[in-house]
Amino acid sequence: MEEPIFPTTWEIPTDYTIQKCRIGFKGGDFKVYDAYGYLVYRIQGRSFSTSPRRVATLLDAAGNALITSVHLVDGWQGFRGYSWEPNDLLFSAQKISYSTFKTELEICVSSENLGDQKQKFILKGSPFQRSCTIYLGDSIVAQANPLYKLKKFIYSRNKFRLTLYPGNDHALVLAMLITFFGGN
Repeated sequence: MEEPIFPTTWEIPTDYTIQKCRIGFKGGDFKVYDAYGYLVYRIQGRSFSTSPRRVATLLDAAGNALITSVHLVDGWQGFRGYSWEPNDLLFSAQKISYSTFKTELEICVSSENLGDQKQKFILKGSPFQRSCTIYLGDSIVAQANPLYKLKKFIYSRNKFRLTLYPGNDHALVLAMLITFFGGN
């Protein structure tokens, strides 16, 4: 029996490419591709004409709802699936600071699964430039950056990269990123 070339205990960062599908004022849909170009997730954005609520839902490749982020008066909240019920609450988000070039967001994960401990993530970056770093304490959880091309001074905001470091829930991090970019 041969030994594997790469140990199974190696944990390496995962790269995703996120691309906006519809371009325009009402466009809020994104597709998330893995490093091989396969569709992994979809992000479906919508707003309601009867209220100022904005909603973004993270779907898997098959179209099953994983997490729905809802913009409320006092911030964003993330729920399991398509639910908006309080018992399905996963996280809540509040802006710590906001300026034209830099935004800071604090996300508290629901403590139901974690005992009495609440995890607090801090997201720092620029939603306009599609750049963001997600922190949990002193460690970096993920980073989003625009895709730069050599010899090109202007880059597209419709396509960017997310590098997610090992040991983190991919769907939760993508939902936090939706909240960061959709909240402005």
